[in-house]
Amino acid sequence: MPSTALFAGLPTLETERLLLRRLTLDDAADVFAYARDPLVAQYTSWEPHRSLQDSLDFLRGAVAAYERQEAYPWGMVHKADGVLIGTCGYLEWSRPHHKAEIGYALQRGYWGQGVMSEALRAVIAFGFTQMELNRIEACSLPENTGSWRVMEKAGMQREGVLREWVYSKGRFRDIVFYSLLRREWLESRRH
Repeated sequence: MPSTALFAGLPTLETERLLLRRLTLDDAADVFAYARDPLVAQYTSWEPHRSLQDSLDFLRGAVAAYERQEAYPWGMVHKADGVLIGTCGYLEWSRPHHKAEIGYALQRGYWGQGVMSEALRAVIAFGFTQMELNRIEACSLPENTGSWRVMEKAGMQREGVLREWVYSKGRFRDIVFYSLLRREWLESRRH
């Protein structure tokens, strides 16, 4: 069984355009820059940040989760400009069942450029190689077709819709589930 210390000493992941690293309190201004955008928060479970304090509270939660050695997303830094532009990583990790759920958010100015799919592929590789996962899950609201494309580009397959699965922003919401199995990921790497 992989060590929970993976998230205490969360390694930095590097892709062509991104550095995925631990979030820190110093990231508050960058987080606020994207998290205050109502369009970024539109399909998430959280409300847009109304102040820098909201972003600091989020980051304090991230730092505490790392210290408790819990799964928590990486901050995504765009290498070309050095700005933290979003998060991508594990929200839930069921060690006994060798599965985890991924979540992500991205600053609107970077939408449609393939950056999130790039980050997601790196996070998936980490899950299968370092966390010894057999199954990686992600979900989205049915109307969030951009998120579907991200998951599909990363090799995930749509499993179906769970009706009124969550209560979010004042109402029950359907959720579209996607997953990728270890054997599918290994097979895709052979081609």
